[in-house]
Amino acid sequence: MHLTGGGELVLLFISYSENKNRSHCETSKIVAKSFFLKDEATLKQHTTSEGYASLVTVQNMQPDSDKEIEVEILDNAIYGEIAWVKYSSNYDGKSGDFKLVKENGQWKVTNKEPREKGTF
Repeated sequence: MHLTGGGELVLLFISYSENKNRSHCETSKIVAKSFFLKDEATLKQHTTSEGYASLVTVQNMQPDSDKEIEVEILDNAIYGEIAWVKYSSNYDGKSGDFKLVKENGQWKVTNKEPREKGTF
């Protein structure tokens, strides 16, 4: 019984460590895919509470997709604890951009302020 508990602890530690080391670009790809696939659990895990609320509102207006979602990072920039990522997807052929902030050492997509323009 002691080994099982220790094994679970190690697994949780490894999983937690992998999440902390994810780049802003990797996080953006995960968020874009989960947005278009309507995977709210994954979306929530990689966004701030404000970012999640904003994305879910828009997501509910999107039609469902049954195709494989491809996301390409077009450009990115980091300014201290804020990052901007421009991406495109095969969902609708349009590009978009995300603003990310560090939350507990992990990059998370957040919402943009009204009239806030990204780097691109």
